Amino acid sequence: MSRIAALSDIHGNAVALEAVLADVARTRPDVILVAGDLVLNGAQPSEVVDALRGLDDRGTLVVQGNTDIAVADFDYAAAYPWMTDGVPDAIQDAAEWTHDTLGEDRLDWLRRLPGERRWRADDGTLVLACHASPGSQTSGLDAGLDPSVTTERLARTDARVVVCGHTHLPEVRDFGWKIIVNPGSAGYSFDGDPMASWALIDVADGNVTAELRRTEYDVLAAANAISARGLAGDVYRAATVRTGKLVR
Repeated sequence: MSRIAALSDIHGNAVALEAVLADVARTRPDVILVAGDLVLNGAQPSEVVDALRGLDDRGTLVVQGNTDIAVADFDYAAAYPWMTDGVPDAIQDAAEWTHDTLGEDRLDWLRRLPGERRWRADDGTLVLACHASPGSQTSGLDAGLDPSVTTERLARTDARVVVCGHTHLPEVRDFGWKIIVNPGSAGYSFDGDPMASWALIDVADGNVTAELRRTEYDVLAAANAISARGLAGDVYRAATVRTGKLVR
């Protein structure tokens, strides 16, 4: 049997990441997959990058999310193509603060992250880690998509298991030919539960099972650190962390 721990959308919340990694370690996975959106919004982006770089050195597979593009290079059109009327100042301010906080060495690491990573289980099952969907950091696999769109996006990869994030809503969808595992957000939840979310996947003899898990952490400490930063929009970011619902 092969065991995979999957997490995504940490968004600069090192307090949550530390708690999740402690939980993950207890499950003894063969590999950890991290599906992007690592640093924007939270008050601890440097701590998040440092922790992930250490994991990367030990075999964790990390991919880049759309907000990581915004932080690294201020390419807002690539990061937010749906914002055709322009990206709000609050997002740009947070991206610039995060960019300056990280410094060049961490930014270089963030820039070099791939958009996708692949991992093969012991039984040959191919697993893809991406941020939004196969081949895209911005076109997600939202549950409300037209089924034909979901099928088209899933068909862009031969992987049986697609690990993705982007929506901040944890879910497992088994289509038979493919399985979507969205671990939700490990630091910036939108589903009404402020606890950090991640997923544990077991693969054996062609069978795939996935379990969504929640990890408690000091939500108030993470929210208060955002509030103390004082950037435009931080009151809403702090409320999102505190409530587990997108506040804007």
